[in-house]
Amino acid sequence: MLVERLLPGARERLVTIGSDAPLMEAAKLLRAGTDLIVVCNPAGRLTGVITKTDVVGQISHCQGSSCVTPAAIVMTRDVVICHPGDWLNDIWSTMKERGLKNIPVTDAEARPVGVLNARDALQVLLKEVENEESLLRDYVMSVGYQ
Repeated sequence: MLVERLLPGARERLVTIGSDAPLMEAAKLLRAGTDLIVVCNPAGRLTGVITKTDVVGQISHCQGSSCVTPAAIVMTRDVVICHPGDWLNDIWSTMKERGLKNIPVTDAEARPVGVLNARDALQVLLKEVENEESLLRDYVMSVGYQ
């Protein structure tokens, strides 16, 4: 199964900000419930991501509420991404191996199109395995083969 099957949900999860946006804007978005913010350059291409850990790490150095650090300074630049044409099994392996809960999905020009969540990927993969198990059980029991 390809990542593109999960794009409708991944699109809903996509939250972006500009690389010049203040960190406080990212903090507000994270507080509103998103887990991962995709940081984009003026051309709309992914340049990094910001998580709650990134924000807390930077705010711990700020003086009071005057933290106006740009998102680009705090963001994680070495980002694991996937594309709609990637195999979900491969992406799940990467997520598991690196301990990632979310991975940005980008198009061929590195423009974000969604954020793939580990829970969604796992549910789809589990359903796929359950379907295979059901087919094998029917085959072994000769159900429908007369």
